[in-house]
Amino acid sequence: MSAAASGPSAIGTRIEGIVGPVAHGGHCVLRPESGPVVFVRHALPGERVVVEVTEGVEGDRFWRGDAVEVLEASPDRVEPPCPFSGPGRCGGCDLQHVALPAQRTLKAAVVREQMQRLAKLEVDVEVEAVPGDLDGLRWRTRQRYVSLPDGGKGMRKHRSHEVVEVDDCRIDAAGRVPGEQLHTVRGVEFSVAADGFWQVHPGAAEVLVESVLAGLEPRAGDRVLDLYAGVGLFARFLGHAAGVTGTVGMVEGDREAVEHARTNLATLPGRWEAVSGDVERVLAKPRGPIMGGAVDLVVLDPPRTGARRKVVREVARRTPRRIAYVACDPAALARDTAYLAEAGYSLRSLRGLDLFPMTHHVECVAVFERD
Repeated sequence: MSAAASGPSAIGTRIEGIVGPVAHGGHCVLRPESGPVVFVRHALPGERVVVEVTEGVEGDRFWRGDAVEVLEASPDRVEPPCPFSGPGRCGGCDLQHVALPAQRTLKAAVVREQMQRLAKLEVDVEVEAVPGDLDGLRWRTRQRYVSLPDGGKGMRKHRSHEVVEVDDCRIDAAGRVPGEQLHTVRGVEFSVAADGFWQVHPGAAEVLVESVLAGLEPRAGDRVLDLYAGVGLFARFLGHAAGVTGTVGMVEGDREAVEHARTNLATLPGRWEAVSGDVERVLAKPRGPIMGGAVDLVVLDPPRTGARRKVVREVARRTPRRIAYVACDPAALARDTAYLAEAGYSLRSLRGLDLFPMTHHVECVAVFERD
């Protein structure tokens, strides 16, 4: 919304209309006959709904709103499995009202739209189910609640500090212990700090490793860089594939994660190095041949903001034959795909993974090859 807009508040305004396509961010687009575009939650493309504006003032370029009445429903609409989902309720899930196969179709549409708009590529992608959830529920292995004065627990509303009291989060995996320090993937044990990052879907690490290894096709003797490497999940498996004549360099900004990575990489057969620091700075001023020389394979697993142009440029300067990009944000992936194209790399494959059912989030693994 425009920072300069200062007209009367539009909050509470009701608008009837037919919902347009899904957009990045967990909402659909409604273009009323008059007034700004409205980004609508709790709706589906093609539905006729009544939208209540939740954010916006007169003069804004767009408003935000909730579908509070559904006049003509999509065949993909279902009763939300969580009683706390819906307009004005818990903001944790965007797609509880959508049948699970249709959720994945919508996510794939967002990935395609972002790649077309930002990378100028037409891609054919599906978003796959990942083993480990129960029909899209009970997959989140870590959860944070708001503690309430009466001893209860709550979740926040969408884009708000207001709290909705809940008895249970339906995507929280009941019985799992938050902060567990050891995870096993393909028979390999990984040490992780009690509050350190690890994928929250129980099937995520396995399928991501599978996707990266299949896309990169590592060989004995390969020189590998694992960037934004966490505790060394990809570095561990790529290092074993590279063997005694291979090298592995990993960079991670979190110092504690790097300490755990050094434990996790200790048995690698070849030479390796784990560095704590900002990826862009480490690549720009490398110390030693593992970080500074040419490489064969690169893994990029950046935060939601993406790797960005300078990191892509440093990666390309090392002339890897293939790059695996693990993306948690389709827009960032698409922007970095454009930067990779500028640097001489073409998209070879793209896999969508539904690691966050009931939400708009989607994980992708893209593999790029040097032209």
